[in-house]
Amino acid sequence: MNKISFILFGLISGLAVSQETTNKTLLLPVGSSLQASSLASYELDSAYVYRKVDSIVTTGIKNNAFPGAQVLIAKEGNIIFHEAYGFHTYDSIQPVALNDIYDLASVTKILGPLPAIMKLVDEGKLNLDVPFSTYWKPWRSHKDKANITLRGILAHQAGLEPYIVFLIKTLKNNGRFKKRFIRSKPNNRFSKEAYEGIYVKNRFNRKMYRIINHSEVSADKKYKYSGLTFLIFPELITQITGVPYADYMEQEFYKPLGMKTFGFLPSTKNFTNKIVPTEVDTMYRHTLTQGWVHDENASLLGGISGNAGLFGTADDLAIIMQMFVQNGLYAGKQYISEKTIKEFSKVQYPENDNRRGLGFDKPYLENNTFKIADAYPAPEVGASSFGHSGFTGTFVWADPENKLVYIFLSNRVYPTRENRNIYNLNIRSSIQQIFYQAFDNAKQHQP
Repeated sequence: MNKISFILFGLISGLAVSQETTNKTLLLPVGSSLQASSLASYELDSAYVYRKVDSIVTTGIKNNAFPGAQVLIAKEGNIIFHEAYGFHTYDSIQPVALNDIYDLASVTKILGPLPAIMKLVDEGKLNLDVPFSTYWKPWRSHKDKANITLRGILAHQAGLEPYIVFLIKTLKNNGRFKKRFIRSKPNNRFSKEAYEGIYVKNRFNRKMYRIINHSEVSADKKYKYSGLTFLIFPELITQITGVPYADYMEQEFYKPLGMKTFGFLPSTKNFTNKIVPTEVDTMYRHTLTQGWVHDENASLLGGISGNAGLFGTADDLAIIMQMFVQNGLYAGKQYISEKTIKEFSKVQYPENDNRRGLGFDKPYLENNTFKIADAYPAPEVGASSFGHSGFTGTFVWADPENKLVYIFLSNRVYPTRENRNIYNLNIRSSIQQIFYQAFDNAKQHQP
C-alpha cells in the first residue's frame, strides 16, 4: 500500500505480478476501515489484470489522453489494486506517485456539499420536497424558481441553466482584469486569493449569486445537467450550520474519517505530497495551473466551492467512497444514515429518461444491456452503484451491490482542456470493466 510502484511503457507485467502476496482475504467487520490487500487474496488472475490495465493506460498516454494516471480498486474494504502510471507532464520529469494530490473538479460535488446536505436532511434541517426557496430566500421573488425543490435540483431535473461563465464579468474587452473585481495585491476588500497574484473582491460571490438568482429556467422539466446551485450550496450550508462550509466539512467528515490530505486550497498547506498540475491557462492565469483549482468559477470564489475545489489523494478518496459503499458507516461511526444514502443514490426520475440520483451520477438506464462502447460506466456495475466524474480527468464510483470502489485519477487537461481522448478511448469505463471481468472469471474457475 505504501510501496510506490510505477507501471510505465514496456514494463513487464510479470514484475508487478511477482509483487502480489498470496495472503487470504481478511473478512472485515461491517463498517470497518480500509486495509491493504492484493489481487491474489481474491484469487484473481493478476497477470491478466496488470496486462490489461497497463495496455489501456499506456494507450491513453501515447494518444495524449493524459500524461499520467492512477487506478485504485477496493473490494469489501480491501485495497487490492493501487498503481501509478506515467508522469505529471509529457516531458517525463516527475513520475506519478501513489500519494500525489489531484484537483478533483466536479467530483467535489459529491464529496463536498452533498455529504453536508445528506447530513442536514438526516437532522431535519433540509427537506428534499419543499421549495428550495424555503432555504434560499432570494428565490422566493422569482416565479420560475419559487417552487423548485431540492430534489429536482439535485437530480438535474429543475430546468436550470447548465453553466454560467463568471470569468467574463471580470475581464475587459482587451482581456485585462477589471480592477473593481480583481487586484494583484490583497487588501481588506480583496482578500480572496484565486491564484498567486490574483485577488478577488470579497463580495464578488454576491454578484455570482445574483446572476444565478436571475438566470433563466426552462419550463420543460427534463434532464439537463446544471452545476449552478453547487456554487451557492456552500453559502447555504454555512447559513444553516453556522460554521463556514470548508470548516464544517473538515470537522464533520474529512478529519474524523482520517482523510489526511483532503480539502480545499492545498497550496496553503504544508503537504509534502506533490500536487499534479492541470492546464496551461492562456486566458486567466497565464501560466501552468498547479495547486490551485482549475475551474474558473470555483477560483473566483477563492477556491472554496461546491462545484469544484477539492483536492486529494487516491487513498483519501477510497476512504469516503468506502463510507458510501457501507451506507454511511465507516470505522464504527455512522456519518450519514443508511436510509438517506439509499435515497440519494437511487434513480429519481426514470420516467423522464433521467438516470441521475440526488447529486450522484448513476449508470445509464438498462446499462447492463449495452456493450462497453455504449455503456456508462462499465456495463457490469450494479444498478444501485453511483459516483461522479471530474473535468480534469478524475472518476470515482461506489458499487454497494458488488462491494467495490473504483478510483481513476488523471490530469487529462494538461496542457489543454482540448485533449478529449480520455472520452474518445473510453478509458475510465474500460479499466473499470477489467476488474468486474476478473472477478467473474475467478467465480467461473471456482470448484
